[in-house]
Amino acid sequence: MRPSARLLAGALAAFAVLLVIGGAFAGLIAEVGGNWAGAAAAFDPYLLRIVRFTLWQAVLSTLLSVGPAIFVARALSRHPAFPGRRLLLALFAVPLALPAIVAALGVLALYGRAGWLAPLLGFVWGGDWPGIYGLSGILVAHVFFNMPLATRLLLESLDSVPADQWRLASQLGMGAGSGFRLIEWPAMRTALPGVAALVFMLCVTSFTIVLLLGGGPAATTLEVAIYQALRFDFDIARAVALTILQLLLTIAAVALMATFGAATTGEASISVASRRHAHVPPPERWANALLLGAVAAFVAGPLLATLLSGLAADLARLAGESSVQRATATSLALAAVSATLAVALAWSFVAARGALAARRSGRLAERAADLGPLVSLVVPPIVIGAGWFVLLRRTGGTFAAAPFMVAGVNAMMAMPFAMRALKPAHDAATARHDRLAAQLDISGWNRLRLVDWPALRRPLGVAFAFSASLSLGDLGVIALFGSESVKTLPYLLIERMGAYRTADAAGLALFLGLLCLALVLVADRLGREKP
Repeated sequence: MRPSARLLAGALAAFAVLLVIGGAFAGLIAEVGGNWAGAAAAFDPYLLRIVRFTLWQAVLSTLLSVGPAIFVARALSRHPAFPGRRLLLALFAVPLALPAIVAALGVLALYGRAGWLAPLLGFVWGGDWPGIYGLSGILVAHVFFNMPLATRLLLESLDSVPADQWRLASQLGMGAGSGFRLIEWPAMRTALPGVAALVFMLCVTSFTIVLLLGGGPAATTLEVAIYQALRFDFDIARAVALTILQLLLTIAAVALMATFGAATTGEASISVASRRHAHVPPPERWANALLLGAVAAFVAGPLLATLLSGLAADLARLAGESSVQRATATSLALAAVSATLAVALAWSFVAARGALAARRSGRLAERAADLGPLVSLVVPPIVIGAGWFVLLRRTGGTFAAAPFMVAGVNAMMAMPFAMRALKPAHDAATARHDRLAAQLDISGWNRLRLVDWPALRRPLGVAFAFSASLSLGDLGVIALFGSESVKTLPYLLIERMGAYRTADAAGLALFLGLLCLALVLVADRLGREKP
């Protein structure tokens, strides 16, 4: 592909992103412009209570996720070769691959009023176990998702400590306390603000977990309130006010993450010795074993409950239902379209950035090509969906546009992750082949077939599989635009839960979870294999 074609592809991708986001803002602005009084009246004490709860649950979730992760990461670092360590790290990766709706149902299946642990919890409670709806359920689900993520990120910072420091600590006879104070804590402290900011942003923008586990108006966040205002109350003015607040809150969270997320690199020393810890005394070894066992049980519990509840459902009957088959086909089709769009957008932005770098267009242009696509992380899907919902209702085509909105918004959300998979391989291939391809006058289709495709087919596969997994399990946009004519598996699952068909919901959750896990495993395998 010639540099001019790469720049054109990047410009078209930027236009597509701006069109999706600009259309959402146009809908919001048009609604506010026509009803200033209604939008202003929406800023009432209830709205402020929602904002306060959104921030409060995010702060608590961050503390409960990151605090234990410090000690779990340290325990894993102190024992780099115990049996089952690889399995435990693989277990910690599973929540990252599961749709939020599946994990939330797993939490309910384990800790709910009729959950697997309800008799034990009722005995401890001293009566009938009331369930886990409300703030407690939200916190448990957020910790289930984010504590393994924070642990893996903090463990990476510990693994970046030069081996020479551990060798010197061993020679000096440094104990566990001194090692933590002088080596481990400084390494984690550089990464801790960025990890905490990331977890905080994920909790501020949490939708599915709060929708399923909130349990009522007392435990409602801004994103759930937007959904309720549009789909149940049809209070457009309140939805616009909530959307504006959610956007401002997300921008603040992303700015916080950008501020603290940079200082995560380790010391640039060259290691000359294999990493070995000093002898870990038996009391600490047993304490670490108990900690890791408790954390493994906490993470594995909802997964096991999801599996058992799903297997207890009538899976054969579910698989034979036409509604399930249609929802599965719709989900797979939308996921394929969304993943294709995400990969195309990511490739266009990466190629345009490479062309700008080759032309030496300046650091500002390169940074714009790098950071421009990340605007999709600043604007949550529910905000884009709400804006387009308001805009399309004027034309009467709100629900007819459901497939386009689901595929387009999910593609935008997956695009930054696809770029992360594509960029290193694309930059390496460009640096290796560009001059030779230019000398041989290889361009266009021949360049794609002979040069780019062999180098990028595996990263493209990784990006496609991961983007499809994200789209397959998404509930945010389809919750607004879903209807009898357009249903995905998550939407059908929510319908079955609303009709109190919990066994069917458990079976669908198992099916959906296995589909997403399969896609993530494919992406992981493609990412590990060398071309």
